[in-house]
This record gives sequence, C-alpha cells and structure tokens, in this order.
Amino acid sequence: MSWHEAFPELSLALIAATGAGKDARLIDVGGGASVLVDQLLDAGCTRVTVLDISAVALRHAKERLGQRADHVTWLEADVTAGRLAGTFDVWHDRAVFHFLTDPEDRARYLDAVDRAVPTGRHVIIAAFAPEGPPRCSGLEVRRYSPIALQEELGERFDLVDTRRETHATPSKARQAFLYARFRQPAGGSDQYPHRRAG
Repeated sequence: MSWHEAFPELSLALIAATGAGKDARLIDVGGGASVLVDQLLDAGCTRVTVLDISAVALRHAKERLGQRADHVTWLEADVTAGRLAGTFDVWHDRAVFHFLTDPEDRARYLDAVDRAVPTGRHVIIAAFAPEGPPRCSGLEVRRYSPIALQEELGERFDLVDTRRETHATPSKARQAFLYARFRQPAGGSDQYPHRRAG
C-alpha cells in the first residue's frame, strides 16, 4: 500500500464532532482495508457501512475483523455508478473524492451525496491539500483548498470545520491533506436540485 494510517485520529475526531450517536448511520466511502471501521466498532457504533470498489480490499477488512465483520454492512460498488440504498447521518470519505478528476464523475458522486445525506446530517471529505502531491499510487489527483471543496459541494452544504494534516506514507513520503466537515442545512436537500452528469 502506498498509503496507510494505523490510527485515523482526524477522521474519528470529525465524526465525533458531528454529535452522531452510537446508533447513527455511518458510511465510509472508499473504506476498503482501512481500520476506521475497527475503531468505530470499538467505540460502540452499531450501524456502519463500508463501501469500496475493490472486493479484495473489503475481503481484507472482513478477515481482519473476524466475527465482528457480521456487524458491518459491506458494499462492493462504484459510488459514482448510481444511487445508494438508504440514507446516512455521516458520510465519510478519506480515499475517493480527490481521485475524481473527471467533472462528470464528481457530479455523479455529489448526486449520490445529495440523495444519501438528509437535512441536518454531515459529510466529511479528506483530500489532498493544494501543497499535496499531484499524483498518488500512480494516478492523477485533484487538490483542494477549503474554498475549492465548498465550491464543489455548493450551497447545499455548509462548511463547518476544516483540519490540516501532513501524513507520512509507509515509503516515508510526506503528503499534505485537508479534512473538511460539511452539514446539510435545514431545507438543503429539498431546496437545491440534485446534480446531473452529462
């Protein structure tokens, strides 16, 4: 892995800052083999979903969790490919959005967010900061300032918190990240039209 985080401190802090209870519906988009799900289960969260496009990554996470994997909903899917079933109180993405360099892919992603995150709920996105690397794992990425992320999500979400982190990869490279927490304001999902790709 070119990227690994043994303890997802900022993700956990921002999830806690939402005030979501242990029975809140949480989704980790691009969660794959991340240990965030382990930490959420340790904290007593009971309604956790992990979505990833890679069956291999999901299998690694299930094997690591053992019997606890039965308490997680696992989705092998492309988040840009269609509507997700159900809604979520907290949408967390540490691994996907900055890889979406095609505007149509971002529009489909944000349409999924619009439909899945009701009024008053939260979206947490971590992406490479402006001073971060232009590529990761051999793929081109987009880098974001707080203003740029707000512009992507538009008026449907209010930016309520940002954090910075410089992460050291297993290969000792240092990468600058921006974490941002947004909230769907009252009337947000009804007031603003869903994005449409194409």
